[in-house]
Amino acid sequence: MTTATSPRALEHPARDQMRLETVLHALADPVRLRIVRDMARERTELSCSHFDLPVTKSTTTHHFRVLREGGVIRQTYRGTAKLNALREDDLEALFPGLLATILTAADAQADRTDVTRTPGGDA
Repeated sequence: MTTATSPRALEHPARDQMRLETVLHALADPVRLRIVRDMARERTELSCSHFDLPVTKSTTTHHFRVLREGGVIRQTYRGTAKLNALREDDLEALFPGLLATILTAADAQADRTDVTRTPGGDA
């Protein structure tokens, strides 16, 4: 794992340290999958406060840590904000098509289970 150089630097696995089972574990939780789906949809860095999650702040912190340590996201501080970005290039290089396939499957599942949506359209 890369080493933090200051208290504000966060540890991330180097690309060659990322493991499939760790990535899959990070994506297996519904809250973490929701975070990743939101990040993929926005396609930009997002602060932790951007996400409206049905869990406590400490649990939210845990979910972001699992995603970061799994190599799914990169977290950086900008001023007082912690910004999150998907490591799409790293994931695609190591596990071609994995992220796109998981996101497509998650979208299909959400369409199937979201009772607030009308068939063929949004809520």
